[in-house]
Amino acid sequence: MKEGFRQSMAWLHTWVGLLVGWVLFFVFVTGTTGYVNAEITRWMQPELPLPKKVVEVPSAQVLKLGLDRLEQVAPDARMWSITLPHRGLAERTDREAGIAWEDMPRPGLERGRRGNENFDPVTGVPDQPVEGRETGGGWELYEMHYALHYIDYDVAFRIVGVCTMFMLLAIISGVITHKKIFKDFFTFRPGKGQRSWLDAHNLVSVMALPFFLMITYSGLVFFAFQYMPTVKDTLYGSSEKQLRQLYDELFKRDPVDKVFEPVKRPAASVEDMVATAQAAWGKVPVATVMLRHPAAEGPYVEIIGDYSTTLNRGFPPKLRFSAVTGEPVEFDNETNASMLTCNVMLALHEGHFAGWWLRWLYFLSGVLGCAMIGTGLVLWTVKRRNNYLGKHGGTPSFGHRLVEVLNVGTIVGLPVAVAAYFWANRLLPIEMADRGEWEMHCLFAAWGWMFIYAGLRPLKRSWLESLYIAVAAFGLIPVLNFLTTDKHLGVTLPHGDWVLAGFDLTMLAFAAAFAYIAYKLKKRWLKQEGKA
Repeated sequence: MKEGFRQSMAWLHTWVGLLVGWVLFFVFVTGTTGYVNAEITRWMQPELPLPKKVVEVPSAQVLKLGLDRLEQVAPDARMWSITLPHRGLAERTDREAGIAWEDMPRPGLERGRRGNENFDPVTGVPDQPVEGRETGGGWELYEMHYALHYIDYDVAFRIVGVCTMFMLLAIISGVITHKKIFKDFFTFRPGKGQRSWLDAHNLVSVMALPFFLMITYSGLVFFAFQYMPTVKDTLYGSSEKQLRQLYDELFKRDPVDKVFEPVKRPAASVEDMVATAQAAWGKVPVATVMLRHPAAEGPYVEIIGDYSTTLNRGFPPKLRFSAVTGEPVEFDNETNASMLTCNVMLALHEGHFAGWWLRWLYFLSGVLGCAMIGTGLVLWTVKRRNNYLGKHGGTPSFGHRLVEVLNVGTIVGLPVAVAAYFWANRLLPIEMADRGEWEMHCLFAAWGWMFIYAGLRPLKRSWLESLYIAVAAFGLIPVLNFLTTDKHLGVTLPHGDWVLAGFDLTMLAFAAAFAYIAYKLKKRWLKQEGKA
């Protein structure tokens, strides 16, 4: 009975993995880019200047300069906010001094026009805005891992949801199937054909198993309301107004019909309010100062702490003070347990709280996820090709050949398509209409050609030649960057800009990885032909 159960789980693991494996590979490749989507976008807009070093200045000086500037650019605004500069330690980037505002809404509109700008915290001079080229950037890649592309949004996230459920099932059934899974972690036998692919699949699967479980389950939580709408519809209803009420209550937002007066400079000392908040929070730095004036409550100043490096990012600590007297103001700022749990799950999934080292671990775990799915797909074809040729000889069936083409076109072709996306960013005309969308068209056109190429070539040649294309596609990106911009490695490395330099170096690392895979495959196949 036990053996029968494990065999059933093995069958389930194999076929569930095959049915959704190509979609899941797409989801993992594009989703992994989300851990560096801001950095990818910055590379794809080389017109933007190199980052300035954050200057440590007293908060009182920043607050005064910020309020002076807000009185100039937004004298009758509905909201003011001032961002205090902070040198990034675990954060991805330094936080620059800046202001933001929302104008009073026009008649018939719920929200007013928003504006923002950064400024020099020493002189108060606003930074001159620099317009980067139109691009989909890293966000377009990240969005595809749950919204796909070219199809309806509601259909897309339901397809991804079904595939995610299958992946969770595949992970659980895989753990049950491999009863010696942790022993297998220390076992890798190179040059053994099918056995080597199985060892590689086990190795990468166990290496990041907690990450795979977390990322799969938390991905389902992301769209809990869409996948299970009955609860919210029963309690609140399904109209737009009823859903807005639900989200206002969940996120402690002011209702859109709440009446506000124009904001004025506080009579009380904002510096004293910041000092009080900082003393209450200890090591948590003050991030933002927000000013508002509800008509029924009077003006207040809200001090918001920086929780960007914690799992509770969505609900930072807040304190409110009267803008007239400076006295604390009581308000509802308690987070219910369900929202806190959901927020932690989403923070784990997106990794926004992670500093650089943990973010690299997230990124590498995503790459291991791609390797886990890829080795599983290849293992399926290797095992069945050997069995089929052993029994029937000749060439594999059409179905088997189709799976092999899909494997080459997905496992190697999709990374090549992503590289083509970066090439398009540098080569398409800057003033081209719908330029960002055409970058994405280039990605899918390149991917389609990789499928066609894989179908026209013999299996081994298609693998090797596709890998050579991947080596060239990634390895030449830093060269292309050097020829088309002034933000190449010769500039970014001496400047110490590890975001832009890291992108180019990562492209070289991917090229080296594909070259190594091609070398090992060619060496293995030549050895097999020599024996034959």
